Amino acid sequence: MTKLNLLLGSTLMLGLFSCNKSEYDGFTKADNGLYYQFFTDSTGQNAQIGDGISMRIVYTLKGTPKDSVLFDSRLQSQDGTGIVRYVLPKSSFSGSLEDALTLMSKKDSAAFIISADSFFLRTNRMEALPPFVKPGDKLQITVTLLDIITKKELDANQKKQEEEMANREKNEGVELEAYLKANNITVTPTASGLIFIETQKGKGTAHPGMTDEVTVHYTGTVLNGTEPFDSSVQRGEPATFSLTQVIPGWTEGLQLMTKGSKAKLIIPSSLGWGARGAGDKIPPFSTVVFDVELIDFKPAPAAQ
Repeated sequence: MTKLNLLLGSTLMLGLFSCNKSEYDGFTKADNGLYYQFFTDSTGQNAQIGDGISMRIVYTLKGTPKDSVLFDSRLQSQDGTGIVRYVLPKSSFSGSLEDALTLMSKKDSAAFIISADSFFLRTNRMEALPPFVKPGDKLQITVTLLDIITKKELDANQKKQEEEMANREKNEGVELEAYLKANNITVTPTASGLIFIETQKGKGTAHPGMTDEVTVHYTGTVLNGTEPFDSSVQRGEPATFSLTQVIPGWTEGLQLMTKGSKAKLIIPSSLGWGARGAGDKIPPFSTVVFDVELIDFKPAPAAQ
């Protein structure tokens, strides 16, 4: 049964969403003030509070020239896919976007008209309306609902991820011990846990300071990796940066080096990327190994 049939056919829903005459062509007005128009109406399970939803969404401000676009996820999504993902919360006001989304199921597309001032003040919890919005203005929100992950599935996924993270944290020390033994490394770690192994003496006795700018060649791998996840050597160009802009293992390790020296830095996750990891190349709770050559260093330029 389609959403529109549900709206028209259910005694309960008639009380909440009776069809009223709409001032907007093509839209039907519900008793809670929400205007809706379905372009694609599938027969799946509607989204519910607590579900994870994936959608493409566009906000426009009604009544402005050509209905000004305020947000278009195809242009502004954080990961470049044009998809917005979030867990559907409780309704922030009667006739809200959340109410609209609970009318939709996977693969539906629809447009809704809602209160603009309530959206900004109650849904987004802004202290005041944006200067381009007046009390009584309306937003038209066009949505294509791409996927729904139920709350039960989300909870199961979260539990699985927590178990995997706990295992990774537990196994990091075991993997490090195996690596040290396999490579006959007996160097005592520093107080922080960094293992610093000088492989080539440098010139002089001066060391970089913790805020200095360094120029280095380096290659980084995960503990048991063979292919580098990053390498200035492979790029054929040394890198220059301040020691305030890198992971703690680098800040500490580079201060132990002198100009022209080379070293191996074995950096536990507590001094690296920790529980978050870094994309697909550095999993959470990963010890990483850097082979570093300190080419030069100098005081960092003054902040602009």
